[in-house]
Amino acid sequence: MKTTRYLIAAAALLCALATGAAAAGPEAQQKNIILATTTSTQDSGLLDALLPVFEKQSGYFVKTIAVGSGQAIAMGAKGEADVLLVHSPADEKKFIDEGNGGRRLLIMHNDFIIVGPATDPAGIKAAKSAPEAFKKIAGKKALFLSRGDKSGTHSKEKKIWETAAIDPENQPWYQQTGLGMGQTLSVAAEKKGYTLADRGTYLSLKKNLGLDVLCQGDKSLLNIYHVIEVSPQKWPKVNAAGAKAFTDFMVSASTQKLIGAFGVEKFGAALFTPDAGKSVESLGK
Repeated sequence: MKTTRYLIAAAALLCALATGAAAAGPEAQQKNIILATTTSTQDSGLLDALLPVFEKQSGYFVKTIAVGSGQAIAMGAKGEADVLLVHSPADEKKFIDEGNGGRRLLIMHNDFIIVGPATDPAGIKAAKSAPEAFKKIAGKKALFLSRGDKSGTHSKEKKIWETAAIDPENQPWYQQTGLGMGQTLSVAAEKKGYTLADRGTYLSLKKNLGLDVLCQGDKSLLNIYHVIEVSPQKWPKVNAAGAKAFTDFMVSASTQKLIGAFGVEKFGAALFTPDAGKSVESLGK
């Protein structure tokens, strides 16, 4: 009889704990948001500077998934993230047009650069544009490392090849790493090849690379970042309040000031230019 009473009491306790956990679950879940973003925001160190401030101010905990913009946008399209911070405008527009996103706001920009060994075997330093630089690389069959990961950087690279009227696929001098920006830069450094990189990640890793900036300044190399809230209408389980809090934080004057100052002390120049409230058309002028 005593054993039976113990079993009943234990069962009651487990039931109470389960009920309590279920009651606490949604509230706990509401204090967590999933941010799908690019490897460049992670590798540059920007998120390390911003997220602790956001978490302290808001009380939210951010689970960051740093992948290429293409993968981040695909996560949003499946309701697997609450908010995106990405840099692939054409893919972002498609995402919005398909009803996957809510607010999409301009946050910041930097630029892409073509980097390679100081010896510059393809002679791209004399190129007047990114497509011309790519033509020289192809003409010399110089090693080029592509991220090959459907990221914003990869999309930009493919667009440059297209403008240059060159298809590098299946060429022995063209190798795809399938890695993020920081790792692809490391592979390019190890193999003494060329690659397209965002300036922020390059500057944050420059001292360990031995790669030089060989082509820059072309307006087509602008690298523009937006924050996008995933649609709660399409994905009801999305933490819309958390996504809104993060978006509001990113466009706030204090955060924009932090973005504008990031990198100045360490590198002598900002890694990103804050753009909240501006138009995309005004950038690079």
